[in-house]
Amino acid sequence: MSLTVEATKAIRSTLVLWVLVALIYPLLMIVIGQVVFPYQANGSLLKNAQGQVVGSALIGQPFGSDRYFNSRPSTTSYSTADPKKDEAGILKTGVSGASNLAPSNPALLERIQGVTDPDPSKSIEGDLPRLKAAGIQPTADLVYTSGSSLDPHITPAAASAQIARVAKTRRLQPNQLADLIAQNTDGRFLGIFGEPGVNVLKLNLALDALKPAS
Repeated sequence: MSLTVEATKAIRSTLVLWVLVALIYPLLMIVIGQVVFPYQANGSLLKNAQGQVVGSALIGQPFGSDRYFNSRPSTTSYSTADPKKDEAGILKTGVSGASNLAPSNPALLERIQGVTDPDPSKSIEGDLPRLKAAGIQPTADLVYTSGSSLDPHITPAAASAQIARVAKTRRLQPNQLADLIAQNTDGRFLGIFGEPGVNVLKLNLALDALKPAS
């Protein structure tokens, strides 16, 4: 065969493959995603009672108010910090990632245990003293960050440990919050993989819609 014939075949094969994998396949996946899995294909977006998008079920958000169930700590503040004004250096690891600090690292111990100094301006309240002061029994996920720093879930135990604080602030019955946690607990994937988790954003959206028991 001549070089021209071989080159023509190669060009035709390239064009056919390009049409299949660069046009037809992606378009097919988009159509299937929008028809069969529209919620997941569009980012698993969550809306509040007013119909406004407030976040994604896949990415955590910082909650620190006593009126809400708090999220687990994040090395990047869930990437909500302004990179141009990151004096605290919370975005040093990028928009996602673990701190990679050893258990004996002074920075980690300072964040967890806090620092007491005769000069109040130099004292730092640690996560453990803060949780205990709020009457919350510390759990691992309320003290340590996740590997991605964007984990949207906490354990059912971590959510239950916050019931008394949220109930007191919102004047709700503890059993109402316990039921709400159970309703918003995701089970193991396929029933066997991972551990049950509570999506904090979903839980807090349901909390805002909850009315005090009569």
